Amino acid sequence: MDPEDLERAGRAIREGGLVVYPTETVYGLGADALDSDAVDRVFAVKDRDRSKPISLGVPRFETALEEGYIEATERERQFAEAFLPGPVTLLCRRGDVVPDALTAGRDRVGIRVPDCEPALTLLERAGRPITATSANVSGEPSGRRVSEIDARVRDEAIVLDGGETPGIESTVVDVSRGTIHRRGALASEIEAWLAED
Repeated sequence: MDPEDLERAGRAIREGGLVVYPTETVYGLGADALDSDAVDRVFAVKDRDRSKPISLGVPRFETALEEGYIEATERERQFAEAFLPGPVTLLCRRGDVVPDALTAGRDRVGIRVPDCEPALTLLERAGRPITATSANVSGEPSGRRVSEIDARVRDEAIVLDGGETPGIESTVVDVSRGTIHRRGALASEIEAWLAED
């Protein structure tokens, strides 16, 4: 992927804009996850119900801890060690810097550490955590190719075309409750891990 495109996308995130970006699951829609106005734009473009939280992406799980985006139990840290980076969203207690707009006022936030070079580079260029939600209009299928993403989303964002993505969405897991909220990639392995003492 063109370094200039990634630099432009990182700048757009810092300035409150939106970016469509490839991941190891489906295409994501990124904005500054700590900027309530930018998060509101994501909800508006996706026509997403405001009661449904959006996850945040970071380049390393440790970044989320060090920057105060989350607090994590020892077991959540062990889970992160086992499965991140990867196609997994881990729910953790949110820090004070995470806006209500992102979590729909809930006390937990989903953390995503993508195992995808363009997504990681975008996170580094942005220098901010970014929203980790699929780049689709709510109710429509997630896009594996840029051409599958609704024009209403593409027209509002800088688009980073990374070709076709694998297409299996991330598994969303709450380690503290031992529950899987959404089955996706690695769900069986995660289930087995959760069953261990």
